[in-house]
Amino acid sequence: MKREMRRIRQLMSAEDNIKVLDRNTNGVLSLTGDEGYPYTVPLSYVYHEGKVYFHGHTSGYKIDAVKQSEKAAFCVVDADLVDGPAYSTTYRSVICYGRPRIVEAADEKLLALQVLGRKYNKGVADESLNAFIGKEFDIVTVIALDIDFMTGKEAIEFVRAKEGQEK
Repeated sequence: MKREMRRIRQLMSAEDNIKVLDRNTNGVLSLTGDEGYPYTVPLSYVYHEGKVYFHGHTSGYKIDAVKQSEKAAFCVVDADLVDGPAYSTTYRSVICYGRPRIVEAADEKLLALQVLGRKYNKGVADESLNAFIGKEFDIVTVIALDIDFMTGKEAIEFVRAKEGQEK
């Protein structure tokens, strides 16, 4: 399924893709929903060592869709600057493609909740974070998207700006 990007010059590096994932706080997960319809849901997330982690309740449409989806995509929009008079948008985004699953192993679930907690609570003390996780651990579900590949694309304006800095 991996296609070659038509505007290859605008393809972002793996390092830049990860920077986009690290600096943003929300994206949209796309799964297979009921009756084969796509189900997309905006989520908070964290990228960690080739996986994207999400959390949620122990039941509901999202959990059902994860269980029935063999593959999924997760998109993060980093820039979306509309220039109406030019009929143009200066953009940057990353899409992760992979296999979604419910995290069953307690050690991976704990790790995911810790990295999620640290991302959204900069500087929180480990004791405080772990106490909170301990109270919520049994009533939260962690979802992992094991990334097969990711692709990022940015507007030519960003590419040109980078090229100008390199000279």
